[in-house]
Amino acid sequence: MSTTTAAMASSASVNNARVFWERLWRSSGIQFVVFSIIVYVIYGHQPQVGAPADALVAFYGGNRTRILVATTLASLNLLNLLWFVATLRTTLADTGQDGWGAAATASSSVLGALLLLLITIPAALAFSIAGPANGTLTSGLNDFAWAAFVLSSFPRAMLIMAGSFGLWRAGLISNALFAAGVAAIVLVLLGGTTWLSGGLWAPDGAYSRFVSPVILLLWVAVVSRVLTRSPATRAGW
Repeated sequence: MSTTTAAMASSASVNNARVFWERLWRSSGIQFVVFSIIVYVIYGHQPQVGAPADALVAFYGGNRTRILVATTLASLNLLNLLWFVATLRTTLADTGQDGWGAAATASSSVLGALLLLLITIPAALAFSIAGPANGTLTSGLNDFAWAAFVLSSFPRAMLIMAGSFGLWRAGLISNALFAAGVAAIVLVLLGGTTWLSGGLWAPDGAYSRFVSPVILLLWVAVVSRVLTRSPATRAGW
């Protein structure tokens, strides 16, 4: 093999590797959505705020293996979220929207920390804490998890805002998609006000549990589609 042929083969190999990583990381948002659904199905419905001690013990103690499996998958899925934001950040930087990209990175850091906390609490309860002797502690941590989930609405909204505004300013999404992104920001922010003692607008109510998280998943799925269709102007990986 000549030197020229060897150099061409090496260059092709490098380009193929770059294409592989670009495709993989640009699809990380779709992977995040799929695994989020899988984790939710495995984990089940967490006891509501103020649940009686026997219900808490039955859930965390009786479903110990299932909760720990869901915890492992959720932790791995957190990496998908971080890679999704890294891809978004790279795309925005390529188009000169570095400020919005930095905002996306900052919001994902806060959101990732909160999600890691929310993953840790049920894992600790299921692993050793939940039990008749620790009823008060178990109840307190269960309620704390619901409160932390409500507060995660704010970094979720900031992430949607950074991505929507950045992609719109870059000309990568239409005005209609941008308007949908603005609506998503407002709806997710409303999730941070769900502090009623019961019903739809409670921390464990339907809006906080289903509506607000589903909006984020839909937004991630749409943006992931945009990212996979947007050619990279330079190698990001």
